[in-house]
Amino acid sequence: MLASVAVLAPQALTGSSPQTLDGRLALRLRQLGFTGRIASTLTARLGRPLDKRLANIGRLLWFDTVTGLNGDNTCAGCHSPTNGFGDTQPIAIGIENNGIVGPDRAGPRNERRAPMVLNNAFFPSLMWNSRFASASGNPFDNAKGFAFPAPESESLSYLPHLLVAQAFIPPTERTEVAGFDFPGDNDAIRAEVMRRLNAVPEYRRLFGHVFPQVRSGGAITYEMFAAAIAEFEFSLTFANAPVDRFARGQLGALTPSEERGALLFFGRAGCVSCHSVSGRSNEMFTDFRELAIAVPQLVPRLTNNTFDGPGANEDYGREDFTGNPADRYAFRTPSLRNVALEPAFMHDGAFTSLTAAIRFHLNVAAAVRGYDPARQALPADLAGPIGPVEPPLERLDPLLAKPILLTREQLQDLVAFVREGLLDPRAEPQKLRSLVPDSVPSGRAVLTFEFPPDQPKG
Repeated sequence: MLASVAVLAPQALTGSSPQTLDGRLALRLRQLGFTGRIASTLTARLGRPLDKRLANIGRLLWFDTVTGLNGDNTCAGCHSPTNGFGDTQPIAIGIENNGIVGPDRAGPRNERRAPMVLNNAFFPSLMWNSRFASASGNPFDNAKGFAFPAPESESLSYLPHLLVAQAFIPPTERTEVAGFDFPGDNDAIRAEVMRRLNAVPEYRRLFGHVFPQVRSGGAITYEMFAAAIAEFEFSLTFANAPVDRFARGQLGALTPSEERGALLFFGRAGCVSCHSVSGRSNEMFTDFRELAIAVPQLVPRLTNNTFDGPGANEDYGREDFTGNPADRYAFRTPSLRNVALEPAFMHDGAFTSLTAAIRFHLNVAAAVRGYDPARQALPADLAGPIGPVEPPLERLDPLLAKPILLTREQLQDLVAFVREGLLDPRAEPQKLRSLVPDSVPSGRAVLTFEFPPDQPKG
């Protein structure tokens, strides 16, 4: 567990008796240094206010297939407002999709779920294997460089924030948006994306409002494109959940059940050991470490990716990036903020209810050995045989080796806290619907988004 930060949050609950639920939870949050104020630090850490014009350009680009060389996918196809700008699928579907974003999306799958991008401004590492990372441990600080896989490596370290650097990568991903027909390398792909973007008069006009060079007739550059995408992501900071309001002194922000669940989360259930709220975690409910937790390995019937192992039915996780066998089956601890908005959980969506995902953590060996994909509400193409079970279990992190016994009521309380206590209501699907544009500057068709009438919550 990471060390607590030194500065404690001002608390209106300090007068509460340590024998009451309020008092016990307030004391525990103070011990951990959790302030509930992380969202309010964004402007100071950026060193400037958000640029609403630039963020709006990023929003339009997010939904516009013009920057996907295969012509059928864009950021929103895998990071959808229907699910907190996360994946609508247990395992992502990129190129060759059916134009739908939601439960009815179809097409060949990638290897993993697309991560949720809410609050990514505060993430020092990105992606399930942490292959994009700030060497300083601070995404706002490029002093020690940003680490990426080859061929980019550290070449993007001149950019001001990890998200700006990360935006250089998605258009180059073949199975996500680029497709396999374009013959060039990453730089050639980015040059083609910019050629397309500069051919759209409305994008030139919009970028010209922000960048004098474009207004004077110069080209939209990839740095400008990346800055727009990142600015939109900065605007997707949703970290004002009930637990934040409670930490700031708002009595009643959490229900009694959620408070009991929080005490379990931060106490004997051990969740906070990995889903940390202290120090480098930026109060994101993750330690940003890569751990092997033996998640059942789902294998799509149809995929554009190559899976690992002799049976081509495994995912080696971080080892695929580092090349180090010691990193096999290790994946970055995900943030639990707004996790209730996701339709599936873990890096491959092996669990389709939050209760099942939490129950898995309480007794990993029994859960993975008894796992049956047919018992999950999985799409048919993911309900077949899973990958090997025992090799991942042999590498199980010691933190999860010993089962944790909870009563049914305690499990219900724990689920209630993670589901409701960590959810910023502004991120619910109906409140994000307005971000989907009716049309985009390129004139291309916008993908069809399946917004649920009521979001399932586990």
